[in-house]
Amino acid sequence: MQEAQFSLRILHILLYSMSDSNTTDVTNPSTFILMGIPGLEAAHAWISIPFCTMYIIAILGNFTILFIVKMELSLHGPMYYFLCMLAITDLVMSTSILPKMLSIFWFNSREINFNACLTQLYFIHCFSVIESGILVAMALDRYVAICDPLRHSTILTNPVVAKIALAVVLRGSMLVLPYPFLLKQWPYCRTNIIPQPYCTHIAVVKLACADIRVSSYYGLFVQFWVMGLDVIFIVISYTQILRAIFCLPTKDARLKTFGTCISHLCAILVVYIPGLFLSLTFRFHQNVPLHFHGLIANMYLLMPPMLNPIIYGVRTKQIRDRLLRLFTHKEA
Repeated sequence: MQEAQFSLRILHILLYSMSDSNTTDVTNPSTFILMGIPGLEAAHAWISIPFCTMYIIAILGNFTILFIVKMELSLHGPMYYFLCMLAITDLVMSTSILPKMLSIFWFNSREINFNACLTQLYFIHCFSVIESGILVAMALDRYVAICDPLRHSTILTNPVVAKIALAVVLRGSMLVLPYPFLLKQWPYCRTNIIPQPYCTHIAVVKLACADIRVSSYYGLFVQFWVMGLDVIFIVISYTQILRAIFCLPTKDARLKTFGTCISHLCAILVVYIPGLFLSLTFRFHQNVPLHFHGLIANMYLLMPPMLNPIIYGVRTKQIRDRLLRLFTHKEA
Protein backbone atom coordinates (compact mmCIF):
# COMPACT_ATOMS: atom_id res chain seq x y z
CA MET A 1 0.00 0.00 0.00
CA GLN A 2 2.83 2.38 0.90
CA GLU A 3 4.61 1.47 -2.34
CA ALA A 4 1.45 2.27 -4.31
CA GLN A 5 1.11 5.63 -2.56
CA PHE A 6 4.80 6.35 -3.19
CA SER A 7 4.38 5.49 -6.89
CA LEU A 8 1.32 7.73 -7.19
CA ARG A 9 3.22 10.56 -5.48
CA ILE A 10 6.15 10.20 -7.92
CA LEU A 11 3.73 10.14 -10.88
CA HIS A 12 2.01 13.28 -9.57
CA ILE A 13 5.36 15.09 -9.26
CA LEU A 14 6.36 14.05 -12.79
CA LEU A 15 3.06 15.21 -14.27
CA TYR A 16 3.28 18.50 -12.38
CA SER A 17 6.82 19.14 -13.58
CA MET A 18 5.85 18.35 -17.18
CA SER A 19 2.87 20.71 -17.07
CA ASP A 20 5.01 23.35 -15.37
CA SER A 21 7.66 23.12 -18.07
CA ASN A 22 5.02 23.47 -20.76
CA THR A 23 3.62 26.52 -19.03
CA THR A 24 7.05 28.08 -18.65
CA ASP A 25 7.54 28.05 -22.42
CA VAL A 26 4.53 30.30 -22.80
CA THR A 27 5.11 32.27 -19.58
CA ASN A 28 8.22 33.84 -21.07
CA PRO A 29 7.48 33.90 -24.81
CA SER A 30 10.38 34.62 -27.10
CA THR A 31 7.96 35.46 -29.89
CA PHE A 32 4.36 36.44 -30.49
CA ILE A 33 2.29 35.28 -33.45
CA LEU A 34 0.53 38.05 -35.38
CA MET A 35 -2.56 36.70 -37.10
CA GLY A 36 -3.07 39.50 -39.61
CA ILE A 37 -6.81 39.94 -40.06
CA PRO A 38 -8.54 36.84 -38.59
CA GLY A 39 -11.23 35.41 -40.81
CA LEU A 40 -9.81 36.99 -43.96
CA GLU A 41 -6.56 35.02 -44.24
CA ALA A 42 -7.44 33.86 -47.76
CA ALA A 43 -7.81 37.47 -48.88
CA HIS A 44 -4.60 38.79 -47.31
CA ALA A 45 -2.90 39.23 -50.69
CA TRP A 46 -5.80 41.32 -51.98
CA ILE A 47 -6.12 43.29 -48.73
CA SER A 48 -2.45 44.20 -48.95
CA ILE A 49 -3.02 46.15 -52.19
CA PRO A 50 -5.00 49.08 -50.70
CA PHE A 51 -2.81 49.10 -47.57
CA CYS A 52 0.37 49.18 -49.65
CA THR A 53 -1.13 51.95 -51.82
CA MET A 54 -2.00 53.98 -48.71
CA TYR A 55 1.55 53.56 -47.43
CA ILE A 56 3.09 54.72 -50.71
CA ILE A 57 0.80 57.77 -50.80
CA ALA A 58 1.68 58.55 -47.17
CA ILE A 59 5.43 58.31 -47.87
CA LEU A 60 5.28 60.46 -51.01
CA GLY A 61 2.84 62.99 -49.56
CA ASN A 62 4.62 63.59 -46.28
CA PHE A 63 8.08 63.79 -47.86
CA THR A 64 6.63 66.29 -50.36
CA ILE A 65 5.32 68.44 -47.49
CA LEU A 66 8.73 68.37 -45.79
CA PHE A 67 10.53 69.23 -49.04
CA ILE A 68 8.22 72.14 -49.94
CA VAL A 69 8.36 73.68 -46.46
CA LYS A 70 12.16 73.40 -46.45
CA MET A 71 12.54 74.97 -49.91
CA GLU A 72 9.93 77.75 -49.58
CA LEU A 73 11.15 80.49 -47.25
CA SER A 74 7.67 82.03 -46.98
CA LEU A 75 6.50 78.84 -45.26
CA HIS A 76 9.03 79.13 -42.45
CA GLY A 77 6.47 79.91 -39.74
CA PRO A 78 4.82 78.23 -36.72
CA MET A 79 1.93 76.65 -38.64
CA TYR A 80 4.25 74.98 -41.14
CA TYR A 81 6.78 73.92 -38.52
CA PHE A 82 3.98 72.09 -36.74
CA LEU A 83 2.88 70.67 -40.10
CA CYS A 84 6.39 69.29 -40.61
CA MET A 85 6.21 67.69 -37.18
CA LEU A 86 2.90 66.13 -38.16
CA ALA A 87 4.44 64.80 -41.39
CA ILE A 88 7.39 63.23 -39.53
CA THR A 89 5.02 61.70 -36.99
CA ASP A 90 2.88 60.21 -39.76
CA LEU A 91 5.96 58.78 -41.48
CA VAL A 92 7.15 57.09 -38.28
CA MET A 93 3.65 55.86 -37.46
CA SER A 94 3.02 54.22 -40.83
CA THR A 95 6.55 52.80 -41.10
CA SER A 96 6.30 51.21 -37.65
CA ILE A 97 3.42 48.97 -38.74
CA LEU A 98 3.31 48.62 -42.55
CA PRO A 99 6.51 46.64 -43.31
CA LYS A 100 5.64 43.91 -40.81
CA MET A 101 2.02 43.93 -41.88
CA LEU A 102 2.96 43.45 -45.52
CA SER A 103 5.36 40.63 -44.61
CA ILE A 104 2.40 38.86 -42.97
CA PHE A 105 0.14 39.42 -45.97
CA TRP A 106 2.74 38.52 -48.61
CA PHE A 107 5.09 35.99 -46.99
CA ASN A 108 3.02 34.66 -44.07
CA SER A 109 5.79 35.86 -41.72
CA ARG A 110 3.68 35.95 -38.57
CA GLU A 111 6.32 35.70 -35.84
CA ILE A 112 7.58 38.80 -34.05
CA ASN A 113 10.20 38.84 -31.32
CA PHE A 114 8.87 39.73 -27.85
CA ASN A 115 11.14 42.78 -27.52
CA ALA A 116 10.39 43.82 -31.11
CA CYS A 117 6.67 43.63 -30.27
CA LEU A 118 7.17 45.88 -27.24
CA THR A 119 9.21 48.30 -29.36
CA GLN A 120 6.53 48.41 -32.04
CA LEU A 121 3.71 49.10 -29.60
CA TYR A 122 5.82 51.81 -27.93
CA PHE A 123 6.30 53.62 -31.24
CA ILE A 124 2.63 53.26 -32.17
CA HIS A 125 1.31 54.66 -28.88
CA CYS A 126 4.09 57.22 -28.43
CA PHE A 127 3.58 58.82 -31.82
CA SER A 128 -0.20 58.65 -31.45
CA VAL A 129 0.16 60.82 -28.34
CA ILE A 130 2.62 63.08 -30.15
CA GLU A 131 0.21 63.47 -33.08
CA SER A 132 -2.57 64.51 -30.72
CA GLY A 133 -0.23 67.03 -29.10
CA ILE A 134 0.71 68.49 -32.48
CA LEU A 135 -2.97 69.03 -33.28
CA VAL A 136 -3.29 70.93 -29.99
CA ALA A 137 -0.24 73.05 -30.90
CA MET A 138 -1.77 73.80 -34.29
CA ALA A 139 -5.02 74.83 -32.56
CA LEU A 140 -2.98 77.22 -30.42
CA ASP A 141 -1.40 78.68 -33.56
CA ARG A 142 -4.82 79.21 -35.17
CA TYR A 143 -6.14 80.78 -31.95
CA VAL A 144 -3.32 83.32 -31.74
CA ALA A 145 -3.40 84.03 -35.50
CA ILE A 146 -7.14 84.82 -35.47
CA CYS A 147 -7.80 86.17 -31.98
CA ASP A 148 -4.60 88.19 -31.59
CA PRO A 149 -3.14 88.54 -35.11
CA LEU A 150 -0.99 91.62 -34.38
CA ARG A 151 0.97 89.72 -31.72
CA HIS A 152 1.18 86.37 -33.53
CA SER A 153 4.80 86.81 -34.60
CA THR A 154 5.86 88.05 -31.16
CA ILE A 155 4.01 85.33 -29.20
CA LEU A 156 4.88 82.30 -31.35
CA THR A 157 8.54 83.03 -31.97
CA ASN A 158 10.90 80.29 -33.14
CA PRO A 159 12.20 79.58 -29.59
CA VAL A 160 8.61 79.30 -28.31
CA VAL A 161 7.69 76.96 -31.17
CA ALA A 162 10.78 74.85 -30.40
CA LYS A 163 9.78 74.63 -26.71
CA ILE A 164 6.23 73.62 -27.63
CA ALA A 165 7.57 70.95 -30.00
CA LEU A 166 9.93 69.63 -27.33
CA ALA A 167 7.10 69.52 -24.76
CA VAL A 168 4.87 67.60 -27.20
CA VAL A 169 7.60 65.03 -27.92
CA LEU A 170 8.56 64.62 -24.25
CA ARG A 171 4.93 64.20 -23.21
CA GLY A 172 4.40 61.40 -25.71
CA SER A 173 7.71 59.71 -24.92
CA MET A 174 7.32 59.81 -21.13
CA LEU A 175 3.62 58.94 -20.89
CA VAL A 176 4.01 55.80 -23.02
CA LEU A 177 7.39 54.74 -21.57
CA PRO A 178 5.84 52.62 -18.75
CA TYR A 179 3.92 50.48 -21.29
CA PRO A 180 6.77 48.14 -22.32
CA PHE A 181 8.24 48.00 -18.80
CA LEU A 182 4.92 46.97 -17.28
CA LEU A 183 4.24 44.45 -20.03
CA LYS A 184 7.69 42.90 -19.65
CA GLN A 185 7.11 41.97 -16.02
CA TRP A 186 3.83 40.08 -16.55
CA PRO A 187 3.79 36.29 -17.05
CA TYR A 188 2.16 35.05 -20.27
CA CYS A 189 0.66 31.59 -19.84
CA ARG A 190 -2.50 31.78 -21.97
CA THR A 191 -1.31 32.07 -25.54
CA ASN A 192 1.17 34.03 -27.61
CA ILE A 193 -1.25 34.69 -30.48
CA ILE A 194 -2.22 38.31 -31.22
CA PRO A 195 -5.35 38.48 -33.44
CA GLN A 196 -4.19 41.49 -35.48
CA PRO A 197 -1.23 42.43 -37.74
CA TYR A 198 0.67 44.58 -35.23
CA CYS A 199 1.29 44.84 -31.48
CA THR A 200 -0.69 47.22 -29.29
CA HIS A 201 -0.79 47.69 -25.55
CA ILE A 202 -4.29 46.32 -25.04
CA ALA A 203 -3.63 43.30 -27.30
CA VAL A 204 -0.54 42.22 -25.33
CA VAL A 205 -2.10 42.96 -21.91
CA LYS A 206 -4.95 40.57 -22.70
CA LEU A 207 -2.44 37.72 -23.06
CA ALA A 208 -1.03 38.10 -19.54
CA CYS A 209 -2.14 35.71 -16.81
CA ALA A 210 -1.61 37.98 -13.82
CA ASP A 211 -3.35 40.87 -12.10
CA ILE A 212 -3.00 43.38 -14.93
CA ARG A 213 -5.03 46.17 -13.33
CA VAL A 214 -1.95 48.41 -13.13
CA SER A 215 -1.42 48.20 -16.90
CA SER A 216 -5.13 48.54 -17.65
CA TYR A 217 -5.66 51.54 -15.37
CA TYR A 218 -2.53 53.25 -16.62
CA GLY A 219 -3.62 52.69 -20.23
CA LEU A 220 -6.99 54.26 -19.46
CA PHE A 221 -5.26 57.14 -17.66
CA VAL A 222 -3.09 57.87 -20.70
CA GLN A 223 -6.07 57.65 -23.05
CA PHE A 224 -8.23 60.02 -21.02
CA TRP A 225 -5.31 62.32 -20.17
CA VAL A 226 -4.35 62.66 -23.84
CA MET A 227 -7.66 62.44 -25.68
CA GLY A 228 -9.71 64.13 -22.98
CA LEU A 229 -7.52 67.15 -22.25
CA ASP A 230 -6.44 67.59 -25.87
CA VAL A 231 -10.02 67.56 -27.15
CA ILE A 232 -11.11 69.97 -24.40
CA PHE A 233 -8.29 72.37 -25.28
CA ILE A 234 -9.11 72.19 -29.00
CA VAL A 235 -12.83 72.80 -28.32
CA ILE A 236 -12.05 75.81 -26.12
CA SER A 237 -9.66 77.20 -28.75
CA TYR A 238 -12.21 76.88 -31.55
CA THR A 239 -14.95 78.37 -29.39
CA GLN A 240 -12.84 81.49 -29.04
CA ILE A 241 -11.87 81.36 -32.73
CA LEU A 242 -15.52 81.19 -33.84
CA ARG A 243 -16.42 84.09 -31.54
CA ALA A 244 -13.65 86.17 -33.12
CA ILE A 245 -14.74 85.18 -36.64
CA PHE A 246 -18.38 86.13 -36.04
CA CYS A 247 -17.23 89.54 -34.83
CA LEU A 248 -15.68 90.31 -38.23
CA PRO A 249 -17.59 92.97 -40.18
CA THR A 250 -18.15 91.23 -43.55
CA LYS A 251 -19.14 87.79 -44.72
CA ASP A 252 -16.12 87.56 -47.03
CA ALA A 253 -13.77 88.29 -44.14
CA ARG A 254 -15.47 85.65 -42.02
CA LEU A 255 -15.25 83.01 -44.76
CA LYS A 256 -11.64 83.85 -45.57
CA THR A 257 -10.60 83.66 -41.91
CA PHE A 258 -12.50 80.45 -41.29
CA GLY A 259 -10.92 79.00 -44.43
CA THR A 260 -7.51 79.12 -42.73
CA CYS A 261 -8.85 76.62 -40.16
CA ILE A 262 -10.39 74.09 -42.56
CA SER A 263 -7.21 72.03 -43.03
CA HIS A 264 -6.64 71.77 -39.29
CA LEU A 265 -10.28 70.84 -38.63
CA CYS A 266 -10.12 68.10 -41.28
CA ALA A 267 -6.92 66.73 -39.71
CA ILE A 268 -8.64 66.67 -36.30
CA LEU A 269 -11.59 64.74 -37.71
CA VAL A 270 -9.30 62.28 -39.52
CA VAL A 271 -7.43 61.50 -36.29
CA TYR A 272 -10.11 61.60 -33.59
CA ILE A 273 -13.22 60.15 -35.24
CA PRO A 274 -11.64 56.79 -36.23
CA GLY A 275 -10.05 56.68 -32.76
CA LEU A 276 -13.43 57.16 -31.10
CA PHE A 277 -15.02 54.56 -33.38
CA LEU A 278 -12.20 52.08 -32.62
CA SER A 279 -12.60 52.68 -28.89
CA LEU A 280 -16.33 51.93 -29.13
CA THR A 281 -15.70 48.71 -31.05
CA PHE A 282 -13.28 47.63 -28.29
CA ARG A 283 -15.94 48.29 -25.66
CA PHE A 284 -18.66 46.41 -27.59
CA HIS A 285 -16.41 43.91 -29.39
CA GLN A 286 -18.80 41.02 -28.73
CA ASN A 287 -21.19 42.55 -31.28
CA VAL A 288 -18.49 43.35 -33.86
CA PRO A 289 -16.98 40.72 -36.20
CA LEU A 290 -13.28 40.19 -35.50
CA HIS A 291 -12.22 40.86 -39.10
CA PHE A 292 -14.20 44.12 -39.14
CA HIS A 293 -12.47 45.23 -35.96
CA GLY A 294 -9.10 44.37 -37.53
CA LEU A 295 -9.83 46.40 -40.64
CA ILE A 296 -10.96 49.43 -38.60
CA ALA A 297 -7.84 49.22 -36.42
CA ASN A 298 -5.64 49.26 -39.52
CA MET A 299 -7.53 52.14 -41.10
CA TYR A 300 -7.24 54.12 -37.86
CA LEU A 301 -3.44 54.05 -38.05
CA LEU A 302 -3.05 54.29 -41.84
CA MET A 303 -5.61 56.90 -42.88
CA PRO A 304 -4.16 59.99 -41.09
CA PRO A 305 -0.65 59.55 -42.59
CA MET A 306 -2.20 59.25 -46.05
CA LEU A 307 -4.86 61.99 -45.77
CA ASN A 308 -3.01 64.70 -43.84
CA PRO A 309 -0.61 65.68 -46.65
CA ILE A 310 -3.48 65.57 -49.16
CA ILE A 311 -5.63 67.81 -46.96
CA TYR A 312 -2.89 70.37 -46.43
CA GLY A 313 -1.69 70.13 -50.03
CA VAL A 314 -5.16 70.84 -51.42
CA ARG A 315 -6.35 73.38 -48.83
CA THR A 316 -3.16 75.39 -48.25
CA LYS A 317 -2.59 77.87 -51.06
CA GLN A 318 1.12 78.38 -50.41
CA ILE A 319 1.86 74.66 -50.56
CA ARG A 320 -0.36 74.17 -53.60
CA ASP A 321 1.26 77.05 -55.49
CA ARG A 322 4.79 75.89 -54.63
CA LEU A 323 3.95 72.38 -55.80
CA LEU A 324 2.51 73.67 -59.07
CA ARG A 325 5.61 75.80 -59.65
CA LEU A 326 7.80 72.80 -58.98
CA PHE A 327 6.08 70.65 -61.60
CA THR A 328 5.76 73.55 -64.08
CA HIS A 329 9.48 74.27 -63.77
CA LYS A 330 10.33 70.62 -64.36
CA GLU A 331 8.13 70.46 -67.46
CA ALA A 332 9.71 73.67 -68.83
